[in-house]
Amino acid sequence: MADVLSILRSSYANVQTPSRGKYVNVDATLYEGSWKGKYSTGEQFSFHISDVQGYRAKVKYQAGAEVKYQDVLIKDNGFRVGDTKFMLTRAGHAQIKSVVTNAATGASVLNTAYADKT
Repeated sequence: MADVLSILRSSYANVQTPSRGKYVNVDATLYEGSWKGKYSTGEQFSFHISDVQGYRAKVKYQAGAEVKYQDVLIKDNGFRVGDTKFMLTRAGHAQIKSVVTNAATGASVLNTAYADKT
């Protein structure tokens, strides 16, 4: 039993990635507002980012019938909402990466798209 625990402990330590930095206050005007884009599948998505205070924000993410509301922490110009990552690339433009899992096969695909602030 001790061998199993030591293997799990060492594997867990190897999987964790260190943070690239600490949370710092962001410029709220770069994030706040509505963002829209379209995945390569044709599905449209949107983010509504509000109440940016320091490095915290409130986000509404919508893609098709899926709607998620979440409080997020902004770090390294980005944040996550569920399986979706929002990364600010420059003022008014963001890269969106979303993991989509096929329910029938269980295979996962990473969709990458771009969003513009409207």
